[in-house]
Amino acid sequence: MMTALVIAILVVALIFNFTNGFHDAANAIATSVSTRALSMRTALLMAAVMNVIGAMLGTSVAHTIGSDIVSITYGSDEGNMIALIVVFAALFAAIAWNLITWWFGLPSSSSHALIGGLAGGGIACGLMVHWSSILDKVVIPMIVSPLGGFIVAYIAMIIVLRLCAALPYHRTMRRFRWAQTVSAAAMALGHGLQDAQKTMGVMLIALTAGGLHSFDHGVPAWVKIAAALTISLGTYFGGTRIMATLGSKVIDLDPAHGFVAESVAAGFLYVAAMGFGAPVSTTHTITTSIMGVGATKRLSAVRWGVAGDIVVAWVMTLPAAAAIAAVVSFILRAALL
Repeated sequence: MMTALVIAILVVALIFNFTNGFHDAANAIATSVSTRALSMRTALLMAAVMNVIGAMLGTSVAHTIGSDIVSITYGSDEGNMIALIVVFAALFAAIAWNLITWWFGLPSSSSHALIGGLAGGGIACGLMVHWSSILDKVVIPMIVSPLGGFIVAYIAMIIVLRLCAALPYHRTMRRFRWAQTVSAAAMALGHGLQDAQKTMGVMLIALTAGGLHSFDHGVPAWVKIAAALTISLGTYFGGTRIMATLGSKVIDLDPAHGFVAESVAAGFLYVAAMGFGAPVSTTHTITTSIMGVGATKRLSAVRWGVAGDIVVAWVMTLPAAAAIAAVVSFILRAALL
């Protein structure tokens, strides 16, 4: 039974990873598509390839998800079963929240949905939740990365505008369209680096709880490949609802603004993953970077009503996913233990 449950969880984890790519495809390519730097299919294919490459570049975020959110005791049948219940509940909650926010076209964080699900499932199963780690590696980055994205993008955009002020507009925009191919690829690489690792982390918990692998031995190569391919596949089939929100509803972008927003957001993703192992939300970072470059036109250029709806979804993600996971964990624990 334990092995069958582990296999089921691995399948659900890869489904979550697919929805993550599907849900977050807009993060990498919305600005490039909206400015006509890339066609939709070309942008999606490029993003899918870069997601695979990014997913293979590190495991620090995977270890944060696997060990720094809830305290899991392996070894006993009950402890292993509780670990599997928590992981399944977290994945169920994250998938549910991804689909809810996708339906309403809101760019919420798949990462925070998964983390909230782990915390909610852990509470329901009586596990110790590492609140200090959640504060340091989730809540603080959740505030710093969007705020930093807004400020840095605003400053960078002002610098770019001043450097390009005397240049012919149409020729300059053509060059920024070419540059956006690079910035969109960098954003997709950062998405793979961040988000695929989160699925690797929960798969690692499931494999360890099922006695099929040891957490101390790191992430198996096949887990990395499976996570990379499924998030890439989800990205390729990415939906257009959220893409429309990021690409045009927050602000009307030109290629220069799109290039700066993508470059700044990608930089934050790399620093967080490679420097701190922090599971930063790609959604939060690119959205506020878009707001930052837009604010250089004038504050009224940003559609703050749409931005407000996005912020509400951000704030709701952790507690909503935690609540869903807690209910699922309670039901499964009563049925299986």
